[in-house]
Amino acid sequence: MEKAKLLAKNINDFVQYVRNSYRENNKYLSNPDKLFRLKLIVEEYKLSIIADELFRINRFEYDHKYTSLLVHDFKIAIDIIGEYIDLNEHDLFIFSARLYVLRLILNSYEEEIQFQGN
Repeated sequence: MEKAKLLAKNINDFVQYVRNSYRENNKYLSNPDKLFRLKLIVEEYKLSIIADELFRINRFEYDHKYTSLLVHDFKIAIDIIGEYIDLNEHDLFIFSARLYVLRLILNSYEEEIQFQGN
């Protein structure tokens, strides 16, 4: 339950970071066109909704089934977002650290689920 909440918080922070970087027109750190595409990808996969739902359903009690569905949807989204950031690392390098943290928490959550399953 705590890892799901941690994942939700970090997803929300990542979404806010992308939005703020785009809103502030952070052209010195990122290419504006690629930053705009990253913002569209994040909005397309509705990461903020996934984060809100993860936090909501795990606020008081852990719901394994629904949490697993949301984490699976997030994994699909983060794989595509990660591939885009990795391909454009020269322009979007500022997001690679947050992407690394998200992948690390996701892997930790998946390992915990596999451990509980055995």
